[in-house]
Amino acid sequence: MSELNNTSTPAAATADQASPMGLPDFGTPVASAGAPSGIGLLGDVSLQVRIELGRTRMLVEDVLKLNADSVVELDKAAGDPVDIYVNGRRIARGEVLVLNENFCVRVSEILEPFES
Repeated sequence: MSELNNTSTPAAATADQASPMGLPDFGTPVASAGAPSGIGLLGDVSLQVRIELGRTRMLVEDVLKLNADSVVELDKAAGDPVDIYVNGRRIARGEVLVLNENFCVRVSEILEPFES
């Protein structure tokens, strides 16, 4: 049994001689000329954005009666903030505007992550 304790392995012999290995700094983005870095790398990632004016519940019978002149009443009043969703998660609230004959939404409040 004493013979096993006196035997040294090559791994044990080199452990005393080990030195730290140099690694690149992954925290600092390295960008070539004109290439995006950091958060800029996500600039071309597509996200689904949805603006919700309100909700309602309808019976199938009532949905089948809808036509071009139908009015559907929602659970929000005119002027109430609309909800802004990104990839299905509510992230903000805003107000509906008309700009150059197009509907727009002005973000008025960014929600805290736990409010969704």
